[in-house]
Amino acid sequence: MPDATSSAILAALKYQGWPAVAGGIGDRLARLRWPDDVEAERVALVPVPLAPVRERARGFNQAERIAQAVAGHWGIPVWSDVLVRTRATPSQTRLTPGERMANVHGAFVTNAPCADRLRGRHLVLVDDVLTTGATLNACANALFAVGTRTLSYLTFGRARTATDR
Repeated sequence: MPDATSSAILAALKYQGWPAVAGGIGDRLARLRWPDDVEAERVALVPVPLAPVRERARGFNQAERIAQAVAGHWGIPVWSDVLVRTRATPSQTRLTPGERMANVHGAFVTNAPCADRLRGRHLVLVDDVLTTGATLNACANALFAVGTRTLSYLTFGRARTATDR
């Protein structure tokens, strides 16, 4: 995270039951400038799915709420139905990069009826935080497996790493 404020915003969203903050996050993310070709080609936002048990406990998927807020500004749809989490995975907050990769390996597949919609498309994967990229990369593997042409990643935060100053 770049600062304590963004950390507090994400904690409010994920752990304190404040889904309304996703609107402000999405408003700010939607203002980011992307290369012209990305802006012209992107056809949908795809939120990283939560395990059903985690989504029931939280009451919402934070990545989906952020994606919905961005979609309103960009004028493209949110495709929440294209990725499926095949199993609940333990929280990654205390895992090493290698453990994170193993934790989410094979945890995502595409929803088979959506394969034609994905083929040859440029999609934007949305998650709340990027730490090692393991979750986003696992989602990307599932989307590329059915012929998605290009993926861009959109996250609000980036967790600090050992090499950050």
